[in-house]
Amino acid sequence: MLRGLVLFLAFALSACFKPAADLPTGQAAYAVMPPAATSGLRDSYRIGVLDVLSVRVFQEPDLSFDEIQVDASGSINFPLIGQIQAVGKTPYQLSEELEAGLGENYLRSPQVVVGVTESAAQRVTVEGNVNEPGVYEISGSSSLLESIARAKGLTRVAVVDQIVVLRTINNQPMGAVFDLQAIREGKAPDPEILGGDKIVVGFSALKGTYRDLLQAAPLFNIFRTL
Repeated sequence: MLRGLVLFLAFALSACFKPAADLPTGQAAYAVMPPAATSGLRDSYRIGVLDVLSVRVFQEPDLSFDEIQVDASGSINFPLIGQIQAVGKTPYQLSEELEAGLGENYLRSPQVVVGVTESAAQRVTVEGNVNEPGVYEISGSSSLLESIARAKGLTRVAVVDQIVVLRTINNQPMGAVFDLQAIREGKAPDPEILGGDKIVVGFSALKGTYRDLLQAAPLFNIFRTL
């Protein structure tokens, strides 16, 4: 029986959840999805998918708009510049990018002011081995720890050191793997989570097997006494 149990545990270990091998981890993961800002910038509103923006270009009425909606890919189409990514940026950051784009070839020292006239509900999906999987609304941005807390934390069989975050960046699906245990212990920064992100928490077959063995322990004791 002991030998069979060892073989079963070895098989369970090999069956543990593993993220896709091509997803970045460690410092490479933070290059894709940077840590949440610790300055006041974190508290600034971050533009989300389907938000409605107002854009004012000083002394340029043809380039000023009461309403420009961010499309499903997170971009806006602005005259003379074309597609520009808006999601995840503050209105001030987007203003600076528009100024740079207009000033490069078209206007001299343009002054641009971007405002948010209508905010679409921004949501983060948390699925897998959390206590309450679901879709959660956030205001602007969140962090990985905060998002997991919204889902009432991890289950006992969750893979704590391999949390996958999926995001669309410049119309391309991207992903990264983070070590939640290291983040909790302050050994790694807490990545920023934006509206539209999906967090996937995997299942550890080894933890699940160990839990089942503990639950079955009284039954094993019965067989020993027979």
